Amino acid sequence: MTSVTQTRSYNAMIVEDSRLGRVELKSQLAQIPNISLVAEAENLVQARDALAQHQIDVIFLDINLPDGNGFDLLTELLPAPKVIFTTAFEQYALDAFDNNAVDYLLKPITQTRLAQACEKLTLSLALEETTPSKTAPMTMEERFFVKDGTQCWLIPLSNVERFEAMGNYTCVHFEGKHPMLNKTLAQIEKRLPDRHFFRVSRSYIVQLDKVATVQPCSSGALELSMESGAKVEVSRRQTSLFKGRFAL
Repeated sequence: MTSVTQTRSYNAMIVEDSRLGRVELKSQLAQIPNISLVAEAENLVQARDALAQHQIDVIFLDINLPDGNGFDLLTELLPAPKVIFTTAFEQYALDAFDNNAVDYLLKPITQTRLAQACEKLTLSLALEETTPSKTAPMTMEERFFVKDGTQCWLIPLSNVERFEAMGNYTCVHFEGKHPMLNKTLAQIEKRLPDRHFFRVSRSYIVQLDKVATVQPCSSGALELSMESGAKVEVSRRQTSLFKGRFAL
C-alpha cells in the first residue's frame, strides 16, 4: 500500500487597491496548489470585513492603500495571520520584517518568486502546527523569577496587575513595582491562564481581577481603570471580544 501525504491547504486573502493587480496575483496564486484564495479587498475597510467573515492563514498585503497602509491593519490583529507583503516600494522592507513578514515581494511579481514565498509560508505554518508546546499555562499560585538590576523577586502570578510590551522586553506591573522581563509579550501570553488574563491591545495584557472600572471611549473602544489607578485602553478590535466575554 502506498502512503500519500497531503499538504494542507491554507486560506489566503489579497489586499490590493489595483483591480488589475488583484487579477494578476489571483491568477498566479491559482497555480500554487496549497493556497486557497477565499477573500479579496481593495482597502482596509474591506479587509477588516473579510477577516471577520473568514479564517485567514495568510494575507498578501499591499502597503499603500486608499484609506491607510498595510501596517495599520496589522496593528489591529491579535494574533495576526502570516503576511507576505506585495509592493512596488523597497523602502518598507525593514518595517515589514519587523512585523514578522514571511516575505516581501516587489512588483512586478514573477511566478517563481511567488512560489518561493509560498514555500516559505508553508514551511513556517507547518512548523507551528507540528511543534508541540514546550510550556503549559501557569496557575495563579505559581511564582516566576524576575531580576531587575540588583533586585530580584519571585512574583506570584496572582499579584501581577498587567504586562506591558517594551519592544522585545516586557514590563511586569505588580504592587507598585515595574521590573523588566527579557521576553516578548507574545511569549508571556502563551503561559498565562486565559480565564484570568486578557490581551487588551498589542501593548497590554491585564489581569481581569485587577480591573476596577470600565468606561466607554468616544472612539468606541473601552478604557479600563486598574486597581493601581493606571488607565489601559482596550483596542477597538479587542473591545468586541471583551464585551462578548462578559455578556450574559
